[in-house]
Amino acid sequence: MSRVIVLWSGGKDAMQALCHARAAGHQVVALATFAPPEPRFLAHPLSQVRRQAAALGLPHLLITIEAPFDLGYERALTRLKEEWQLDGVVTGDIDSVGDAQNWIRERCRPLNLAVHTPLWQQSRAALLADLLTRGIVAHLSCVDTQVLAPEWVGRQLDAATLAELRQLAASRGFDACGEQGEYHTMVTDGPGFAAPLALGRWQVARQQQLAYLLEDEG
Repeated sequence: MSRVIVLWSGGKDAMQALCHARAAGHQVVALATFAPPEPRFLAHPLSQVRRQAAALGLPHLLITIEAPFDLGYERALTRLKEEWQLDGVVTGDIDSVGDAQNWIRERCRPLNLAVHTPLWQQSRAALLADLLTRGIVAHLSCVDTQVLAPEWVGRQLDAATLAELRQLAASRGFDACGEQGEYHTMVTDGPGFAAPLALGRWQVARQQQLAYLLEDEG
């Protein structure tokens, strides 16, 4: 049994990758989120990510990365490999973003760390259907308003929403899984969760072309 960490965003792809890793017999020892020194994730607030990790009963590692980022990632991964006795990392990457090479695969190559990408270049329809099959509950947490209207923010990816999303993706020519940044998601329940997470009080905020869920701390 290999010891792995899952690179964790809190979205549907990371959750599906976690499920695949466990099904393949890997021992998932922690969830890891790489972040800049003062992180502010619009689509995946750290408060929610920490609640997800607690619900899954896994340690959450927030790893600060500074420029130059390639060396920063490699140093951090080297530390993780030593401290957690890792054999590999698991990512929810589905495809190349633009023409770039897979970032984590390139960073792990010189470190002798295996990179598991169980969702890589899978059928988008199959990946979205898999959410329902596994009982993963995810909500759209951020959308690019050039692709989807702000009203999509907060919607649960249930059967009706997924069908509408697939239809729009086919007619407008965007990635139905949001791999090119069309949208991001936030998981609130799924295999291994001790209990579902409540979204709590949120409002839809805007920043440039993005619309996203903003937690109401009042």
